[in-house]
Amino acid sequence: MANLNYPLPKTSEETSSVSFSDFPEDVQLCILSFLTPPEVSAFASTSKRFVSLCRSDGKLWFALCDRRWGSRTQIKKWGNGKVTYRQLYKTLNEYENLIGFWRRSGQGKTAGVNSPPLVFFEWGPSFVTGSRVSPSKTCSYQVIKAPFLWLSIMSNGAPVSFLDPDCQFELSDEMANSGEFGSLENELVPVNVSFMGKTHVVVEENLSFAYLNSPEGKNIGIKRVSSSGNLRGEEDGIGGESGSPGSLPDRLISEIYQYFANRTSPGGDRPSRRQRKREKERHGRRKWESEHFVKIVNCSPTPSRPLQGLWKGIGEDMNLDFYLVAYDDIGGITCRRVGDSSHILSDYSPVFWTSNTTFIESPFSCEEECLYDGRVHLRPPSAPNSIHGQTSWMENEAVSRILYINSSYDLVIPNLAGAASNTWHVEGRIWQYMDGTFGFGFLRNNYIIDLKHIAQNNCILDTVELCTD
Repeated sequence: MANLNYPLPKTSEETSSVSFSDFPEDVQLCILSFLTPPEVSAFASTSKRFVSLCRSDGKLWFALCDRRWGSRTQIKKWGNGKVTYRQLYKTLNEYENLIGFWRRSGQGKTAGVNSPPLVFFEWGPSFVTGSRVSPSKTCSYQVIKAPFLWLSIMSNGAPVSFLDPDCQFELSDEMANSGEFGSLENELVPVNVSFMGKTHVVVEENLSFAYLNSPEGKNIGIKRVSSSGNLRGEEDGIGGESGSPGSLPDRLISEIYQYFANRTSPGGDRPSRRQRKREKERHGRRKWESEHFVKIVNCSPTPSRPLQGLWKGIGEDMNLDFYLVAYDDIGGITCRRVGDSSHILSDYSPVFWTSNTTFIESPFSCEEECLYDGRVHLRPPSAPNSIHGQTSWMENEAVSRILYINSSYDLVIPNLAGAASNTWHVEGRIWQYMDGTFGFGFLRNNYIIDLKHIAQNNCILDTVELCTD
């Protein structure tokens, strides 16, 4: 008879159960590095033994920064290696939203000269660089990229931003490798980069930076004005100060209070005059006029939206132009030219709009083939596979599908006011090629504007330096 007191064998679930605390510390850090700060806070509240691990700045917070941005920038160089990784995570999380293309809203003038409306932000070794992007004047696909704005973090954890209005400052390798940007105030203009949501930023001069970083400003205990203001509020629970003196909301509240106080208090005219005098003096010291920028969210094509994004192409005047193609909320496709604001109707001028998004697939009719083959491709004279402005027969066969343009934005231009009576003025075609690029043209013209990518994999293509001679 079997012994009933003999212990039963353990099941596979009992022998294979392993808790998180059984893993080595490096494995734990690797797993936790995939979490967000709110998730780390929630995890730390589950057990006292995990609190010290979650508070470890050199271990967990470095792992969080390295996991998210280690392949894009050099984590240990930010703030000259003296800033805490917890604070660095907060700053990089804010700066990450800048990466990509932005478009200036409204007119922008630097020293009386119109500046290009397109701006591109990218990661550097210990900073984020903002560059003005404009078409070259060499009758080619080359793009001018001129760095003018640098955002970083100081050794004490305060964000810092500097701007070169003339786009002529060259950041030395020593300065880039050190990661210390606090000494640039004598060469560049300190600015505040204020975030208004996720798709709007304001760049304005920080007139208080020089004084608040001087010995006098530090001795009287005034807080440093951050060169980057977050107007969205702290969403990640990482910490940090809010409502810093000099930030955009505080200044607006202060001005509103002073306005009503001067109107209701006895002798209000005298404070009002003093306030206007101070404002006039402050504006007289300005080296930079504030600019607003709107983010171009969909700047690359997708399988469902193959035409959207930023493109470049040679126009009728044989100069390079930038085009922004977007899919609107009512199912149409919009194309606008992103150009030089010094020319009328060119800053963000419309090119075409079509409500038809259904492509015609191959094989095409004889009429469509003749319509395409009888047109000249506007391309640089040195472009490959081109002979006197026309592409070779083999390349003409590389059209994968065709889209009809049934409405042209050129109708809003005064000299085409009566064009609606002639369908040739409003109809056109979009020819998509095998490589994913496309060209467009109108029936009223005999040419095709072929478009190419401005950037791929977060890098601008065919860049050249700005000539300052």
